Amino acid sequence: MMHKGAVIAPVASFAAVCALGGCQPTESAEATRFAPDYRGIETRLLDGDLVNFHVKMTGARNKEDVARYGECAAAQYTLIRGYGFARHLRTSVVEEGGIWRGDAIYTISAGLPDGLKTIDAEVVAADCAENGIPMV
Repeated sequence: MMHKGAVIAPVASFAAVCALGGCQPTESAEATRFAPDYRGIETRLLDGDLVNFHVKMTGARNKEDVARYGECAAAQYTLIRGYGFARHLRTSVVEEGGIWRGDAIYTISAGLPDGLKTIDAEVVAADCAENGIPMV
């Protein structure tokens, strides 16, 4: 029960307490540190507006990191071809011996295509550049 006029001190966040107290990262925090090594993009025009991207990297945390690398490649390629949008059709990701490989297919178009998995190439490319993800 609080009394009238009582002052409540704010509770410091765990991060703030650690910053002041010198907490060390746990092993799990060290293990999940993201240190990507992007090892290349191969682009193949399959048919008109259908494009296949093969990406390779190490240091990925999961399949989403590899898929994102493919999306960045697709965004830049779309812009290079003079289009503004892409639609994701599929991405397959495999990891073997620490090397992650992605195989993605996108359609590219001048106008916003139908479908749920569309990207605005200019917006995605800017985000990829900001996050240091290489593009085509």
